Amino acid sequence: MFMPWGDRPMDRHRAFSDPTSLHTYLVQRFPHSCFHSTAYYEDPSERKMADKGWRGADLIFDLDGDHLHGISYTDFPSLINSIQEQAWSLWNDFLEPEFGFKKEYSQFTFSGHRGFHIHLRDPALFHLDSNARREIVTYIRGVGLDVSSTKNDNSGWSRRLDDGVDRISKMLSATAEGLEGAPSISSLMEQARSQGHPVSRPKMQELVERASSRDHVQRLRDNRSLKVFGESGTSLFWSLVRANASVSVIGGETDENVTVDVKRVIRHVGSLHGKSGLRVTEIPFERLDPDSSNFFDPLKEAVVFGGSEDKKVRLLVNDVRAMIGHREIEGSSGDEYVVDEGMAMFLQLKGWAELAT
Repeated sequence: MFMPWGDRPMDRHRAFSDPTSLHTYLVQRFPHSCFHSTAYYEDPSERKMADKGWRGADLIFDLDGDHLHGISYTDFPSLINSIQEQAWSLWNDFLEPEFGFKKEYSQFTFSGHRGFHIHLRDPALFHLDSNARREIVTYIRGVGLDVSSTKNDNSGWSRRLDDGVDRISKMLSATAEGLEGAPSISSLMEQARSQGHPVSRPKMQELVERASSRDHVQRLRDNRSLKVFGESGTSLFWSLVRANASVSVIGGETDENVTVDVKRVIRHVGSLHGKSGLRVTEIPFERLDPDSSNFFDPLKEAVVFGGSEDKKVRLLVNDVRAMIGHREIEGSSGDEYVVDEGMAMFLQLKGWAELAT
């Protein structure tokens, strides 16, 4: 599938017999973005889905930085760093240790914009239907997890719940004290909603004040069945724990759909993303961990365009922070900079800047 520039409709169901014919298409059409099927078919060149003969599909996890809590969408380096940490956590904390998925069947890619993809191409998983794939996502998100029934041991969600009690209590205390960097009441309410727990501002404010008591928190850690903040307050507290202990970006509607859809398309590795000008890039597994000494840096390694700094741009939005290659800018609407082609293209495709005369 190809996305053209402008308002023209998608060009779907394109089949190519060899790389040369695909290359010819790209040269002639120069599309905005390129996608390929994650499913396998008897005859993929058929135009109607019913005639293709579905055989199975890759299991795909799409992590998108737009769904992160507490990260400004205009602070692009922080967004990329946070979503890479989530991608590593998804693999290192869930997919490999708890599901037994194997690296040799996996591909890790930078999406070219604000996220990462994990492709699992294990033939033993191809047959999984949408319901089975949704169960995997539900487990990772911790949705519906019965906290009181989990064993107090050092495995899976039990370990994450123990760690989360301390983390959330400190976070709520920081909010109560008004410390710099502490989440706002609105942000906490959004996190609770991500776990299917809508809450009013007064109820969240009440929990913030009560969670400052270390005695309450220690009792809850010792016995998860206790209602130390009352029935509704304790339920709300555990929702915040689950939201922060899960790979929460999987919870975004679009991202979950990618995983459960058995006839999905995904961005083509090596193509350019039309909203950034960056390349969809495969990442060696050993470089996925953002804390490793040789971690993959998409804002340097997925940059295609460069050249001398001779493009003058004017910012159109506030609080922009961007880093492309070795160049970083910070500014707000009306600020002007002279940058190279890569940065100029990135800012314009994002809609954050225009060329200035």
